[in-house]
Amino acid sequence: MNCQKLEGLIHRVFGAAQIDLTIPDRFGHTVKPREWFLVPLNVIDEAVQRIRDRSIIGYRYDPAKATLVRP
Repeated sequence: MNCQKLEGLIHRVFGAAQIDLTIPDRFGHTVKPREWFLVPLNVIDEAVQRIRDRSIIGYRYDPAKATLVRP
């Protein structure tokens, strides 16, 4: 599996749940993490299964419903 494609897929699916946070790093520089998402574990498990069986295409995470949805 291509790691860059997998990362892009995860960002597309869970983009709506990306944490809006700014923190200082150990050198005092401001950092805005883009790799952190607030998603329930059961939804992550579903997404992993859908990635494995290739049925994830078209799904997005809906934070209001806390589930994967097809637009």
